[in-house]
Amino acid sequence: MFKMTPTILRNFVGKRATRRYPYDVRPCFENARGEIHNDIRICNFCGVCAAKCPSQCITVDKKAATWSCNPSACVYCGVCVESCPSGSLLQKRECRRPVREKEMIFLRAEIKKEVVTS
Repeated sequence: MFKMTPTILRNFVGKRATRRYPYDVRPCFENARGEIHNDIRICNFCGVCAAKCPSQCITVDKKAATWSCNPSACVYCGVCVESCPSGSLLQKRECRRPVREKEMIFLRAEIKKEVVTS
C-alpha cells in the first residue's frame, strides 16, 4: 500500500491524463479522414458510391434525385469518395462533432431534364 502512495499523490497534483472531449477538442491529424460531403449540384445520382460503400450507409435514388447518408453507420474509409465518377463526393479533414441523437444527411436536387436533339 505504501508503494502506491507516491503514485496517488502525483496523480492528484499532476497534469490530467485525459481531456474533456466535447469541450476540449484537439486539432485533427494531418491525413485524417473526416466527415463526407456531397456537392449535390454536380452529383449525377449514379449510385456507385452506394454500391461501393462497405458499411452500406449511403442511399441514392436517381428518380427522386435524392442522396442520403447515415453518419452513425459510416466508417469514414473513403471508398465512396475514391469511386465517385462525377467527383461530387469529398471528405473533409474535420471529424464529425458528437451528437445526442442519430441524424441523417439528406440531400435533394432538382431532377435534371435530358435534352433531346433531333
